[in-house]
Amino acid sequence: MRAAPALLLLAFACDKKPARGNDSGSVVPPPRPDPSCEGLFGAPIPLTGLDGDTCAPEVAGDTRWTPQALGADELAWLRAQADLAPAPLLTTDPYAGPAPPDPDPDEVCAVHLEPDGYRLQTWPGPEAAAAGGGHVTHGGACGACSTLQDLAVYAEQADLTAPVRACGLEHLGDPAGLEACVAALGFTPACAQIWTFNVLHTQAACGAVCFELLEAPYHEPDGDLNACLACDEAESGPVFKAVAGRTRRNTGLPNALCRPCAEVWRVRPSPR
Repeated sequence: MRAAPALLLLAFACDKKPARGNDSGSVVPPPRPDPSCEGLFGAPIPLTGLDGDTCAPEVAGDTRWTPQALGADELAWLRAQADLAPAPLLTTDPYAGPAPPDPDPDEVCAVHLEPDGYRLQTWPGPEAAAAGGGHVTHGGACGACSTLQDLAVYAEQADLTAPVRACGLEHLGDPAGLEACVAALGFTPACAQIWTFNVLHTQAACGAVCFELLEAPYHEPDGDLNACLACDEAESGPVFKAVAGRTRRNTGLPNALCRPCAEVWRVRPSPR
């Protein structure tokens, strides 16, 4: 079921203002998104509905940057690390409560390696995280999907939309079965929960339009998300992001859904 991680070996380049180099010879800019970027960031597959001329892991901006390559050895290392303070399981449906507050645009989630594992900590910015000995693994506060184990799933799966959607269709009316199906993708328990709640909420809020677009490409020809995914983004996205913490965009991972490159955090998510 897992897709090959080859997409992560592609370059994401911006061509101006060189900074210090990294181990791949590319430039390491500040990790915050680059508002000067234009175009869509992603790694299209046939279901994307866009080609490499419209959506690619190379974008124009004020700096040049290459995403961290996460090959098989790195993915195995990520999965082998012990989370010393796992996120608590969700006891209620987060979609049943009030809307989450607007996120702090400067906050970051950092990994702090210890001899027997690691801990995650939210910092007010990348500078504070570095001063405190942390390695920024994604933009935004830490959440249920911020673990290194979940990073491995996000990095290895070029397309999470299709398998998660398949779980939702296979287990209609069966939340426990849906959660087990999502967890089988490799997510940690708390992360599998928020993905499950996201699917259930999207089914309730967007079910009619999504049912009509089950076989449709993820994007319209102009680059916009199709109506189903746009509904999911609007209706379920804010709560998911607030609870999950990690997304592909704030982790700097290209995938089958193409996003404005100005929203992409330029981080090297693995601390090794």
